[in-house]
Amino acid sequence: MRIKKVKVGIKDIKTSLNDFVRTCKAIDRGEKIKKETGVYFTSFKAFRKALTPKRLELLHIIKAKKPSSINQLASIAKRDIKNIAEDVKYLAQIGLIEKKKAKREITPSIEYDKILLEIAV
Repeated sequence: MRIKKVKVGIKDIKTSLNDFVRTCKAIDRGEKIKKETGVYFTSFKAFRKALTPKRLELLHIIKAKKPSSINQLASIAKRDIKNIAEDVKYLAQIGLIEKKKAKREITPSIEYDKILLEIAV
C-alpha cells in the first residue's frame, strides 16, 4: 500500500512570491512545470495557530475512526459540536479535510496518511 502524504510548510511572503515569479517565467519559456501541492503558512506562529493540538487530534480521529457526521465526530472527540464544526470548516478551507455532503449530514474525511512539515531557512 502506498502512503499518501500532504506537505505543510512555512514560507514567508517574499519566498512565496519569488516561487510564483520563477514558475511564471518557466511557463513563459514553455517549460513543463511539476505540480506542487501543499499548505503553507507565513510564519511558525501562524502554523501553530492553525494546527492546534485539538485540530491535530481531530485529524487523527477522522483518519482512525472515520466518523459519518460532524455530530459523531463531536461525540468521539468529547467536544462541543459548534467548536468541532468551526474547526472542520477551517481545516477544509486550508485543504486538510474533505467534506462530503450526503442528505443532511456532512462527512469529514482525510485522503492522506502523513503530514510532512517543511520549513524554509
